[in-house]
Amino acid sequence: MDSGQRRGAAVALLSGGLDSTLAVKMMVDQGIGLTAVHFTSPFCNCSPRKAGCQHQARKVAAEFGVPIRVVTKGMDYMRIVEKAPHGYGRGMNPCIDCRIYMLRKVAGMMDEIGASFVVTGEVLGQRPMSQHRQTIELIERESGLAGRILRPLSAHLFPPTLPEIEGIVERGRLLAIAGRSRRDQIALAEELGVRDYPCPAGGCLLTDPEIAGRLRDLIAHVPDYGPRDLVLLTLGRHFRLSPALRVVLGRSQAEDERLAALAAPGDAVFAPENFRGPTLLAVGVMDPVSERWIGEMIPAHSQDDRDSYRVRKEIVGNGLSGGTAVGGVPRRAFAALRIGGAGAKQARGTGAFPHEEMRSGTPEGLGK
Repeated sequence: MDSGQRRGAAVALLSGGLDSTLAVKMMVDQGIGLTAVHFTSPFCNCSPRKAGCQHQARKVAAEFGVPIRVVTKGMDYMRIVEKAPHGYGRGMNPCIDCRIYMLRKVAGMMDEIGASFVVTGEVLGQRPMSQHRQTIELIERESGLAGRILRPLSAHLFPPTLPEIEGIVERGRLLAIAGRSRRDQIALAEELGVRDYPCPAGGCLLTDPEIAGRLRDLIAHVPDYGPRDLVLLTLGRHFRLSPALRVVLGRSQAEDERLAALAAPGDAVFAPENFRGPTLLAVGVMDPVSERWIGEMIPAHSQDDRDSYRVRKEIVGNGLSGGTAVGGVPRRAFAALRIGGAGAKQARGTGAFPHEEMRSGTPEGLGK
């Protein structure tokens, strides 16, 4: 059939990665009227940071002439992340429940769009947690879309779906790709003329042990956290100076600028005045001891060796105030305060905090 003639309507999950791009292209070539849906969150890690997953998904949709809707995974999604019914991967990634969440959201759009089925780029056996046969069947049942999820790349490895049975989709033009290798997909991309795919594998920052540790710490200490807190999890180096105070130290000029931009009223922003070093964002309740250690932390992460360091402090909404940092505390002294970092003492809402050692006035003790 001519690809200009519409055979049926479907919703396509489009991440912007290679697999979902190929699935969309295969359906467009069959004349299926698609509406792409892209889910976004602060934890997407599949495209260059200057562009991002959403940018790539929009680019793909525009190239194929497919309308696209962008859906933010909101705080309802975070409630699932906090207590994932089907467990986690290697970090805080609730892969099975994430998939169910997205498919349920899409199912709620289908009547409005006039779609009768859903298209995904899933490949049997590719993802270690969510793309095994039993798991795929579980996700399909719990999403309420049994028989209506078409996986063009692996279709011949599953029973025919309703759109195949009804003749909306030609099963003979679908594939039987399986496993974790991307060779078949890369060859298919060449065949179909798909050449710009910046993230063949995609990624989720919740699989990262350090990000997972930061999220656990946030849940334990800030139960009423919001979207800004989630964005902060992806930036800088995080330290907990007390149960009520978390600080984020920039790792680059771009991160320093982002931290300053994300500061909210009542937060404190510390920046070096007479030396090169990182910006620090303090979120929570400061006291004199914590502020002293913040003053030591910034020079400890500086490239400059000076006799004295001066740090500028701004309480957002209250103006500027200066402060002198002595310097001389080694960077390793702060390792025990690092959230999610190697060797960090992870706080779980109970027990002693390393900041109690800070209050003893023996910084050397923290570095041992």
